[in-house]
Formats: sequence, C-alpha cells, structure tokens
Amino acid sequence: MPLNLNDLQIFVHAVDNGGFAAAARRLDMPKSTISKRIAALEADLDTRLLHRTSRSFRLTDPGQDFYEHATAALIEAEAAENVVRRRHAEPSGVVRITASVPSAQFVLADHLPLLAVAYPKLTLQIHATDRFVDLVQEGFDIAVRSHFSPLPDSELVQRQVAVDDVILVAAPAYLEKHGSPTDPQALQHHDGLLVSQTAKTWQLQNAKGLSLAVAPRCRFVADETLVLLRATISGLGVTCLPEAACEAALERGQIVRVLPGWTAGSVTTTILTTHRRGQLPGVRAVVEFLARRLAARHGDTDDPTHREMR
Repeated sequence: MPLNLNDLQIFVHAVDNGGFAAAARRLDMPKSTISKRIAALEADLDTRLLHRTSRSFRLTDPGQDFYEHATAALIEAEAAENVVRRRHAEPSGVVRITASVPSAQFVLADHLPLLAVAYPKLTLQIHATDRFVDLVQEGFDIAVRSHFSPLPDSELVQRQVAVDDVILVAAPAYLEKHGSPTDPQALQHHDGLLVSQTAKTWQLQNAKGLSLAVAPRCRFVADETLVLLRATISGLGVTCLPEAACEAALERGQIVRVLPGWTAGSVTTTILTTHRRGQLPGVRAVVEFLARRLAARHGDTDDPTHREMR
C-alpha cells in the first residue's frame, strides 16, 4: 500500500521542528495526532525512524535516509502542483536564502524589503553566515555568493548577476592630513587597512592592463567588510573594498575614491538554486527580482548571465 503523503509531511515537520509539540503548533493539529501518524508510519515501514525520549529526539540511521527521501518527495509534489498553477498563482510560501554576512549587508539588505512588499504572500527567511552552506543538505532554496574566483562546477544552477570592482577608498579627513597618493607607489607611505596580517600587499590594475603590487603600512587588520568600512570612515587609513560595500558611504561623502584609475580586482555576485527548488514560483520570483535589481544597479539593461553548471 502506498505511503500517505500527509504522513510524510507530518514526519518531515516533526524532524524540522525538533519534536512533536513544535510540529503540532506548526501544523495546527493535536500533538497526539502527530504521534499516532508517525507511529503508524513506522508500523507500515516495519522500522523505527526516530529515537525519542523525554529529553532527546533524533533520527535513526534508517530514519535519516527516509527523511532525505521524504523531503525530496514533498518538494516534487509541491513542484508538480505549482507547475500547473505557475502562470496564475501569486508567489507564496517560505523562501529560505543563505548569504555571506557582507553579501547580506551590502548586496541584499536594500532589496529584500522591496521584495517583501512586491510579493506580500512570500515569507523570506535570510540566514547570514560566513561558513559554507550546502543548499541541498541544509534545505535552503537560494544562495547568494560573492566570490573573487569562479565558482566550481556543480549540479546547482548558477546565475551571475553583478560584478563589482574592488576600489581604494579613504576618508576626506585622512587625505587632508596625509595627502592624496598620486600614483600606486605612493601608497607605501600611507596607512593601510588590511583584511589579513599575512595579506599585506595589494595587487592593482588599471584600464591599460598595467599590474603592480604595492604594500602600504599596516595600520589596522580586520577580516570583516563592515569593520573595515567603519575604520575607513573614521579616518584610520586607505583600504580596498568592493564598490557595493562603498556605494552609500561614497554618496554621503564619508569616504572618497583614491587613485580612481586603479582597481584591486573584482568580486562577482552569483545566485545559486537547485534544479528542483528553482522551479517553484516563489523561488523563481525571488531570483528574478534580485537579478533585475542587481543588474539595474550596475546599469546592465540586458538579462543577467544565466548558466546551468554541472
């Protein structure tokens, strides 16, 4: 006898919410119903899926395998329903997005409120972390990644949406006190705000293809973009930051560009989805909205690059 899809949903909610009580609240049904349906599911499968006591709730090894396949089955069922409704239904439901902390702060923060207003039936869940997140294993719909090197080939769908130059900036007060460098070599006489104690050299390029390395005096070290930006605004020295991180401060005059003919490389912003989740209306709506907004910010009137990387 085929398994009941509703029982799969109850089981997945129980696991995702860490217990029967939380799942009952999420599904708005009695806790006893949750317990009975999962017990019936275990009976149908003739195997224990969960170890549960008054103090613990965890999957058995067969339960872990079953959970992964049950989650995939629910995604497929949702996709099957939504593929029919896609042209007519307003995007709704929960869309989970993961991004690095700088990407969340400087790439997404200004756009997500507008996205929420545009699609009031969507619930956005943003997880900002600098650790690597596996979309499939951790259940995220979308990842927004900013990267200096090309992303490795994978089964994920990659959509490149923006490329920002990494530029040199400093506060007007710092430049008034120490003078503005007129060429890259002059930076060795300036205080540098660096991302690492070991990365003391900046590799600069200009539009003519000339490349050279310069080493400022190490004044301050931080591996977090917002900390470097605030230190630069305070007048501690010169630093290199992506334009997306500098845009607002430049517009307010808190910092100015140093050596505008030179850059320290570039950073690319890419949206990633899985093939299955990427077909859901809510996920598609979020990807398209962010792609349009970020491309428009860079003056790109063409469609952003859309690639399926294998």
